[in-house]
Amino acid sequence: MAGAGRTIECWLEAERDQLVLWLPVMLGGGIALWFALPDAAAWRSAILGMLAIGLACVATGRGGRAARVVALGMAAAALGLGLIWFRADLVAAPVLGGPTIASLSARVEVIEPLVARKLVRLTLLPVGEGADSAGRAVALPHRIRVNLAERDAPVGLGTGAVVRLRARLMPPPLPAVPGAYDFARVAWFSGIGATGRGFAPVVVTATSGSGAGIRVALSHHIVSRLEGSAGGIAAALATGDVGAITENDSEAMRRAGLAHLLSVSGLHITAAVAATMLIVMRLFALSPWLALHARLPVIAALAGAAAAIGYTLLTGSQVPTIRSCVAALLVLVALAMGREAMTLRLVATGAMCVMLVLPESAAGPSFQLSFAAITAIMAFHEHPAIRTFFGAHDEGRVRKLGRGVSSLLLTGLLVEVALMPIAVFHFHKSGLYGAFANIVAIPLTTFVVMPLEALALLLDVGGMGAPVWWLVQTSLDALLWLAHRVADAPGSVRALPAMPSAAFPLMVIGGIWIALWRTRWRRLGGVPLAIGAIWALTTPPPDILVTGDGRHVAVRTVAGLAMLRDRAGDYTRATLAENGGVDGEPLFLADQPDARCSRDLCVTDIAGGGRTWRVLATRSAYMVPIDQLLAACRTADIVVSERNLPRRCTPRWLRLDRNMLRRTGGVAVTLGSGRVETILSPGDRHPWRDPPRLDAGPRPARRFTPPAYRFQS
Repeated sequence: MAGAGRTIECWLEAERDQLVLWLPVMLGGGIALWFALPDAAAWRSAILGMLAIGLACVATGRGGRAARVVALGMAAAALGLGLIWFRADLVAAPVLGGPTIASLSARVEVIEPLVARKLVRLTLLPVGEGADSAGRAVALPHRIRVNLAERDAPVGLGTGAVVRLRARLMPPPLPAVPGAYDFARVAWFSGIGATGRGFAPVVVTATSGSGAGIRVALSHHIVSRLEGSAGGIAAALATGDVGAITENDSEAMRRAGLAHLLSVSGLHITAAVAATMLIVMRLFALSPWLALHARLPVIAALAGAAAAIGYTLLTGSQVPTIRSCVAALLVLVALAMGREAMTLRLVATGAMCVMLVLPESAAGPSFQLSFAAITAIMAFHEHPAIRTFFGAHDEGRVRKLGRGVSSLLLTGLLVEVALMPIAVFHFHKSGLYGAFANIVAIPLTTFVVMPLEALALLLDVGGMGAPVWWLVQTSLDALLWLAHRVADAPGSVRALPAMPSAAFPLMVIGGIWIALWRTRWRRLGGVPLAIGAIWALTTPPPDILVTGDGRHVAVRTVAGLAMLRDRAGDYTRATLAENGGVDGEPLFLADQPDARCSRDLCVTDIAGGGRTWRVLATRSAYMVPIDQLLAACRTADIVVSERNLPRRCTPRWLRLDRNMLRRTGGVAVTLGSGRVETILSPGDRHPWRDPPRLDAGPRPARRFTPPAYRFQS
């Protein structure tokens, strides 16, 4: 035991410069633990347990480094758990109780043009109560988000204006199926208590002198100068607004591994800071007196810091932008002090700053993708062998160019590998050719598109930007062409179903362990990384997916994943396909030879677990004769319906009707293992799962008249 203790102490002594990097990791681990544990009792026990472990290490460690490391790590994890718990309570606000149609007055907080969808998204702060069609009061949450058709947006609509409109509202929805996007969680931390669609007429009752804001005005200006999605990409580079990019082009960028170019982050902040510093240095150097008496690098660094902060505010202060801004400021401070700037400590400091202010961001893909990429890059280039190979060499231009291209390619491949588990966990897809596409796309964006766009905006002040805008259009068309060619290449994307909840943290722990340590013990990180990867890759896709309202069912047939209803929105089809591990559109169940479907019912047999399962699902809002329904129930193993089924409808294994789905939310069924995964669970007390609710007011009337017959129980 004493020998093991000495070995650990020697190891930690050798890694002493790396130990501080684990503080943000433990802080993030505490935040992740809060999301994983179900209720306040578990959160309280975890905090007390971690503090007890830390105090025990302090009391018994006898001054050893290991005891201090564990104590500080436990304190950071407890802080993270307490911080996210406090944040969740701090933003607590009631949400709408149910769907309703209401007339309301509200102050416009945010305007987001969605040009490609011909919509305008408004974040509104209601003023007083709403009213239904009969004039009865309807309680509204503090903040709501509605979409308006572009043609319905009135003149004078701007940030701070007060508008009067009629809207169909609903509470923030839970994930449709297990593994899908959890908008209810995002809405909780954003203070959004209802979402919906606004209807004309929309009347501005109090105008705002600020208009739509400089961000929206600049986006409109850029989009008006360029055609198609090129305008949307240019707007995204300048303001972070991606609403003008068509879904087809946006999907191509994602599949090609170029979606990071649309999220203002390190690449964009670095380009803006570098360009600002270069211009300031050149201009100030024109004055001999300033060149001799002033510290021009410090002045340029101050100008670069102002550019970074201004760019972050202009683009909406998203998590990747904030992280990049903090990193840029730290780099500028280090340069001004004459210290080495680009280190993993810089990355750790940026992560700490973001998590201390917005701890919930650690659970989102934006934070994870951003910090995983920069951590992988820094850890890779800090390795002595890599520094030696890609460092300065006395060689010709051709060899120097080849070494630079090799560095870019290897870095791109490493980033693709590092981001793959995160992309699969959140989006159930991962691109394979992104490293090669980025060799062209990153220099094209950094050294061609962004400088040309900045020049065009500058020349537009005098009305002379048209020729430069043509060059911007051409370069962005080339970028889109590259994205579509890579996205359409065979095997460009690998689709996987939702991975087990424990596989992802195993891969994250293994990856971080490899990235942060420097001695041979880093190789141990390959064990959890490999276990998590194998677990995720060998997890079979679910055989049945049921949305929380019971309307949409996807069944895995011999031909592939097939949907019960052919009338489903794009979002529903994409969600079911992604979580079913399918790259592309799902099939229709009624078209499959092994399914027997009428207008009201569908029956299909699917294989799983060494046997055949019969699935019965209702596919219309109309009732069916009771005898026919009961006979079908008796022969089925699983019955799914958006309605309440009679008590005598007793399938052999599982019944998912309205009553059951109200308690479970969306459901994923894997027949081989008999696993049934649900969105809701009885012990889950996270606030967005069962939030305080407002009275939604009278429900809108049903739009159909059912036939005369009814279920009889």
